Amino acid sequence: MKNLTLEHIAQVCNGTYYGPEGKKQEEVQSIITDSRKAESGCLFVPIVGERVDAHKFIPQVMEAGALATLSERLLENADFPYILVESSLQAVKNIAEFYLKQLNIPVVGITGSVGKTSTKEVIASVLSQKYRTLKTQGNFNNELGLPLTVFRLRDEDEIAVLEMGISDFGEMTRLAKIARPDTCVITNIGTCHLENLGDRDGVLKAKTEIFKYLKPEGHIVLNGDDDKLSTVTEYEGIRSVFFGMRGNCQVYGDEIVSRGLKGMTCTIHLGETAFSVDIPMPGRHMVYNALAAAAIGNIYGLTTEQIKAGIESLEPISGRFRMIETEKFLIVDDCYNANPMSMKASLDVLKDGAGRRVAVLGDMGELGTNEVQLHEEVGEHAGKCGIDVLICAGPLCRHMAEKAASVNPSLKVIYEQDRDSLMEHLQDYVQPGDTILIKASHFMKFEEAVEKLQNM
Repeated sequence: MKNLTLEHIAQVCNGTYYGPEGKKQEEVQSIITDSRKAESGCLFVPIVGERVDAHKFIPQVMEAGALATLSERLLENADFPYILVESSLQAVKNIAEFYLKQLNIPVVGITGSVGKTSTKEVIASVLSQKYRTLKTQGNFNNELGLPLTVFRLRDEDEIAVLEMGISDFGEMTRLAKIARPDTCVITNIGTCHLENLGDRDGVLKAKTEIFKYLKPEGHIVLNGDDDKLSTVTEYEGIRSVFFGMRGNCQVYGDEIVSRGLKGMTCTIHLGETAFSVDIPMPGRHMVYNALAAAAIGNIYGLTTEQIKAGIESLEPISGRFRMIETEKFLIVDDCYNANPMSMKASLDVLKDGAGRRVAVLGDMGELGTNEVQLHEEVGEHAGKCGIDVLICAGPLCRHMAEKAASVNPSLKVIYEQDRDSLMEHLQDYVQPGDTILIKASHFMKFEEAVEKLQNM
């Protein structure tokens, strides 16, 4: 890893090196926090968690061939190199910031309340038509996940697409300090993490902290149809590029046609150029994601043919509106996470499904004092959007179920008090030929429901 010698690592994380002098100039080959991934030449970063202190795994990591380890405490009689640090978590952030500077490649930082991951996927798919592109995998978008993503970069990579997720003020500033983005993308401002951020104005303030470490010659790409983001016309002289469904956006889409669960077709207007594109995932929100990717592709010099090819070659990922066709059902696996905005968007897509359209929804977390009202709003939307069956599970979802039933008495509404009860009775509620949406916040572990349906 470029310039990541043990000496440099000790310097950037204000640590003290212990070990043979001859090892100080050796570069680590990888950086890990999971002891099970130990390999020759790696640096181990032991994180002290709520349940596990990873320092206890240091001996086995070193036996597996690690070059060195960090440690928050003196290691008596250690016969291997280690770097004493005050905080392993802070050290890993400092090392990631230093390493990314050594590579000197463009960084596209992506945040927003809804659609960060799907937007990241489309942008990476587009950029990969021209560049060797590294993107965030899974949910590695927080203060530990972002550094681990950065550590996957190598000299041959040409651009990085980094997802950045937060739940409180100040977090985005710390993430931006690591990423130092050349381009910032914000998808929207919704009702997420309100227990810490208060309201949408608080969300806007927290998300736009991403600009604090934006390169002076950088770019800002925002959803121009979002009432909060549309007010952010510039930051320290950098003018925002807006995407949306309106002609006053620099990048806009029209002639939008739904192909049901097969995807969307639209025309993208990019300056004086317009082209038609088939987006292989359903939902109007996917048009916004494609527009953001087109804006990024244009900034980084891709042709319209390359942008179109990148959008059309997009592949869905597990838990993010992935279609699973079994002998009995079409399952829409959207169970990775949920908030009111994404719940409503997914319900709007479900209504285009074949057969009975069944929504299996669970509690949404981190919504603050308005959590009951926000669940009721989703219930109202479910009652009006044209689906056939609504199955709700979880204590908060009781309010969703009651609201849906009151808004639309003809809608079949089923309520289970928790996931276990849902799992016990789910097979009694579904029928062959159903299109079934599975969605809830991650803590509900609704991937178990997806697996159960697959095995029916």
